[in-house]
Parts: sequence; C-alpha cells; structure tokens
Amino acid sequence: MSTGNTASEALDADSAAPERRPVAVVVGGGLAGITAALALADGGMDVTLLEGRPRLGGLAFSFKRGDLTVDNGQHVYLRCCTAYRWFLDRIDATPLAPVQERLDVPVLDADRNRLGRLRRTALPVPLHLAKSLATYPHLSLAERANVGRAALALKGLDPADPALDKQDFGSWLAEHGQSQRAIEALWDLVGVATLNAVAGESSLGLAAMVFRTGLLSDPGAADIGWARVPLGELHDTLARKALDSAGVRTELRTRVTSISPMENGRWSIEVPEAPDTSGQILEADTVVLAVPQRETYDLLPKGALDDADRLLDIGTAPILNLHVVYDRKVLKQPFFTALGSPVQWVFDRTEASGLTEGQYLAVSQSAAQDEIDEPVAALRERYLPELERLLPAARGATVRDFFVTRERTATFAPAPGVGALRPTARTNAPGLYLAGAWTATGWPATMESAVRSGTSAADAALAALGRPRGHLFREAA
Repeated sequence: MSTGNTASEALDADSAAPERRPVAVVVGGGLAGITAALALADGGMDVTLLEGRPRLGGLAFSFKRGDLTVDNGQHVYLRCCTAYRWFLDRIDATPLAPVQERLDVPVLDADRNRLGRLRRTALPVPLHLAKSLATYPHLSLAERANVGRAALALKGLDPADPALDKQDFGSWLAEHGQSQRAIEALWDLVGVATLNAVAGESSLGLAAMVFRTGLLSDPGAADIGWARVPLGELHDTLARKALDSAGVRTELRTRVTSISPMENGRWSIEVPEAPDTSGQILEADTVVLAVPQRETYDLLPKGALDDADRLLDIGTAPILNLHVVYDRKVLKQPFFTALGSPVQWVFDRTEASGLTEGQYLAVSQSAAQDEIDEPVAALRERYLPELERLLPAARGATVRDFFVTRERTATFAPAPGVGALRPTARTNAPGLYLAGAWTATGWPATMESAVRSGTSAADAALAALGRPRGHLFREAA
C-alpha cells in the first residue's frame, strides 16, 4: 500500500474542519469499482479504492508476453453502450476505442465456403437491417422472413417483465418459427457473444434486452467499438490517471478481509498485512463492494441482504481465448465471425499488441464450458486447421506462437431465473452498496453493465448523503 493518507487518516485530518467531507471506500478495482470511485469523488466524497491485484481493470486487462502486449480476451462494446462510452470519455480514452461508422460484420460459412455480411443502412428501425437480412446468404428466403416476424415480436416484449426471466430464449425462438439454422446463423451469432450462452440456456428477459436495445432501438445502436490499444492502457493506465486527478487514493495489492458496521454509524474495513504495512483498519461513511458475487457473499455483514445465499445461486460462465501469431498477414478484415466451425469470432490484434512483423489473431470463444480446461496442445490441434480452413492465406504461413488465456468465471451465467437473483445497489445496511456487472443492471455481464453498476452504487450513496447528481449518460432506448 502507498504511504499516503488512508481513509482513516483523511477522516481524522478533516475532523476539525467546519464541514467534514464524507469518506468512502470502494473495494474492487474493476470497471465497476473504478466508476464508483470516480462518481463518488465527483460527488464531493473523499475516496479510497482498494484492489487486491497489482493492476486495475478487473477481467478486462493486458499483460506482456515477450515483446507482445496481450489482452486477456477480446472485449467489444456497442454504440448503445452509453455508460461505457461515458466511462471512456471520463478517462480521456474515447479516441483509442472508436466505433464503426456503420455496423458491418463479415460472417463466413466454413462448410459452404461462403461469405455473408450483417450490415445496416441509415434507414430508420427496423428498415435499417432489411437489406442485409434480405440478402443474407446463410438463411433461406423462408428463414429470413421468419426472422423478421420474430424480430417484430421481440420488439413487443418488455425485458423487465419478471415472467420473461423465467423462460429460455431458445424455446421462445422455436415457438416463433425459428429453425435451428436460423438460431445458429443469426440469433446465437449475436447472443453467444453478448450473453455468453446459447439461446436455450439464456433468460428470455436478458435476450430481449440485448436484441431490443442493440438491433431494434436505433439504427446505429449495434455499431461495434473496440480498443485499438491494449486494454491495460485504458482500464489501468488512463483509469489511474483519472482517479488521481479526481483525488481518489488507489491502493493496489490490497485485499480486504472483512467489513463491519461500527457503533458510530460508520464502517470498519479490515486490510491485512500488505507489502509495505503490517495491516490496518480503515473507517468510512460509505462502502461500495465492487467484487464478484462469491467474494461479496464472504464480505457481507449479516443481515445486509434479505437472502444473501441467493448470491451463491448466480452461476458463472467461462470464456476461452486463443492467441495465434503468424509470420505473415493471413486476414485482411479487422475481424470476422464463423459458422459451421468451432471458431466463433476472430480479431486482428497486430497493431494493438505492438507486433511489427507478421500478424497476431485473437480467437474469442464464449460459452466455452466444454473446452475451458482442455490442454493447449489439444486446442492447437483443433483450431489451427480450422483457421486454415477459414483463411486460405494461413495454409502456407508459419505459426510463430500459439497460447491460450482462460477466464473460467468470465461472466455470470444468464440462465432463466437469474434476474430474480441479482441484487440492486442498495443493501439493508445504511452506507453499504453493491456494484458489479452481476448486479441488477438489466444488462448481461458486459463492460456496460459493470459501469452502470458503479454509477448506480455511487448515485445511491450520494443520494443517501443528500448529494444527488444528475444523470451521467443517456439511457439506451
């Protein structure tokens, strides 16, 4: 921990002032925690952010592998992700993670060796996708017509309806005339990447939210954005700079072992032995727990939630990422997605990684329960031939490096019923708030959800102190 003022020291130092600034401690330095810390500081609080890792960014981070700077996984966002876009602007990172001018997704059918594209026009919803759907080569004419009818039915659903949370998306699609081919070539193409689950294992409520917001709210809502630099430059370096500028004290390699209410109405946060301290107890008026659900469960004081055990019922889902470095360029597009192949989404990360010769591709595999623990050798044997099948230029290329990153608990599982398990930012304990992509944001486990949760926790805390703020970002339709 740094040798600067702790939350307790700041409290003592300000005690003689005419009006003491309220003190907040945020536990967790992922996007939710960073956002909460920034919003609380902007609201006039004295904020300390505690993170157990040696870096910020949570599950969206970078690391070094030789001369390469590698993201642990490919993360994207959409134009409708107004909270994450606010976050990028808040940390001065917007130019480093631009959005497509217009949605354009190359879709390659490996079995038929045929390329199609999902594109939009400038026409109003739903006409913005009509031309693309009418010419989409991976579905029959009848399947395309049925997709249009299902989309209109989906637009009429209310994602907040608790009844939708109990149903699975796959059954709803089948009831609305969607063939298995249509689910594979369109609905799961989008849904697996955003929900981290196939349609049959996804809550209809969450799926309705994704498709209504991304494809049926605004013509440009689904335009894709991604970082053209390593994620660590955004979520660690620039985030730290923004936190420093806001006056937030950021303590890395600092693990919290317990939080408990004090008789004076404040909170006690126990930090055990750290690299440069023998341990200490921090005091705060407000605590935001911005850590995964199981860690939250372990730290919650008794009675903070009516049924804290439900946090343990929120499942998790893995994401597997394969990293391939070729001696030459084998992909001309910035990314593509595949059908009829175990390969899902492939991104060119050459420039972002710092590679100067050859090409570096990142293969992102969501809903990877069956492969998350497979040996690297087995994954290499399966996926390199698939990449050669999809990319003819790879057939004569030399693979200079092949490695794997695994996030076994990358997201919460969006299974039917999960909506009833996700808690809001407020707890039963005054001054204690929850944040994290897994909380009740209405969104699946995305960077957008994480940022929304951080602002919700901060807004609730500031409102309780009589310091309400205006909306930070425009709500997506």
